[in-house]
Amino acid sequence: MGRSRRTIPEELLLLALDPTTGTTAQPQSLDLGLAGAQLVELALAGRIAPDGDRIAVVMPRPTGDPTLDSALELLRRRGSPVRAVHWIGGPRLGLRQTYLSHLERCGMVHAVAGQMCGVLPTTRYQATDTAISREIRSRLDSAIRTGVPPDPRTAALAALAHAVGLGKHLYPGNEGRSSRSRLRDLIRHDPMGGLVAHAVMDVQNGVAAQPRRSPATAGQQQGARPPARTTARAATDPGRVPMQPRRGAGAMARAVAH
Repeated sequence: MGRSRRTIPEELLLLALDPTTGTTAQPQSLDLGLAGAQLVELALAGRIAPDGDRIAVVMPRPTGDPTLDSALELLRRRGSPVRAVHWIGGPRLGLRQTYLSHLERCGMVHAVAGQMCGVLPTTRYQATDTAISREIRSRLDSAIRTGVPPDPRTAALAALAHAVGLGKHLYPGNEGRSSRSRLRDLIRHDPMGGLVAHAVMDVQNGVAAQPRRSPATAGQQQGARPPARTTARAATDPGRVPMQPRRGAGAMARAVAH
């Protein structure tokens, strides 16, 4: 994979980067979104393919992108298809920082050292070329404004942006409500993007930790609650338009300094 085209994880991170504060919006859910974006990028490169709600490696040859190839190798070592929700919900410590450092090496952002309260060291990131971020945003805006089905890459980016909660960051306030709704609707246009977007939201809602049970099995248990059909469909029906996951009023809605 050459460097003539930005990857979806890179574009998702650039979308989340606040040019005023130098921090990323939705930092906790963004790590999940980056893991999902890696899956979409590998699928577009022909290295993996969806198998129901699972991900299967179909070509283990490296892409040439070290960060993507690390994910591809981990998937290959699994030996059998893995559920997208389990993969995205797995340990991904430092993935956001990995991509920030990667963007810095590529010259797309530069790090600005500082201090919080005059004591704690912080690092903020500023885009070196704002035209790149504007071009990414323009693609989303065009798809929202025209209603024309976007290309798979843009559709997947829109799906992930919605899944991690960037809608209110990109289109804030009451005036942005219709744009946020249309952003969500773009999920329909890319099956792989829809699959990973649903998986990202399922992880945030705690679905990844819950074992699946068939309705027949659940009905045999006395006092058992019926299965959550809506959530179960979300993981297997990429075309269904999801709602955003519930979040607390605290950390999930704040930009956190690096």
